[in-house]
Amino acid sequence: MGVLLARHLQKEAQSQHNNSEFTEDQKVSVVVGVVKELVSQMLFLCLADLILKNILTYNKEFPFDVQPVPLRKILAPGEEEHLEFEEDDEEGGAGAGSPDSFPARVPGTLLPRLPSEPGMTLLTINIEKIGLKDAGQCIDPYITVSVKDLNGIDLTPVQDTPVALRKEDTYVHFNVDIEIQKHVEKLTKGAAIFFEFKHYKPKKRFTSTKCFAFMEMDEIKPGAIVIELYKKPTDFKRKKLQLLTKKPLYLHLHQTLHKE
Repeated sequence: MGVLLARHLQKEAQSQHNNSEFTEDQKVSVVVGVVKELVSQMLFLCLADLILKNILTYNKEFPFDVQPVPLRKILAPGEEEHLEFEEDDEEGGAGAGSPDSFPARVPGTLLPRLPSEPGMTLLTINIEKIGLKDAGQCIDPYITVSVKDLNGIDLTPVQDTPVALRKEDTYVHFNVDIEIQKHVEKLTKGAAIFFEFKHYKPKKRFTSTKCFAFMEMDEIKPGAIVIELYKKPTDFKRKKLQLLTKKPLYLHLHQTLHKE
């Protein structure tokens, strides 16, 4: 602060020396004004520095609690390959396929139904519930829905359900409609609709895929359907599939077809 004050005073002195019209009172007033301004600036900087240090170090006694909020990490593709699998995985290890990871998205990215076209069929899938032995332990569960071709390439935009409505016994209930973003007749041969069940893991601070299911084109029919659950990581190419459990636990869906 002393250096800054000296510089300001020197500049003011030079300015006043070049202007003989200033009275002594005016000179004193200018110096006082400069000092006040510098003191104000330094106090602000000191306070800002104090607040920043306490936020970074988390000092609970600083005059209010500034504990940082833990961020939830949603891993980018490939980052989770070397992490240990969930301790609560059912019936053994994970299956082969794509990594248990996914692009960052916020749950609840559902899209509206497409405009109807003459002779074309639109599909609405209601995700009713999913059966899991540890359903009650899943934190902020949601399901990612995607339509893939045989090579695992997206045919429609990926959608995430909102967080589940409730957990009851061995079921996580959703009761949410998914509007498939392509007419059924325009889906390529061998395409499938994937459902990835995801939940938050507080100890590791990231969202993980627990299991997945899929429905192939010949299963698109009006009415209720239950489909099997498979171990992660999600195998979009459907080449190395392993059932999640031998217990009668499934993903429960209801399909509605719309055709003009």
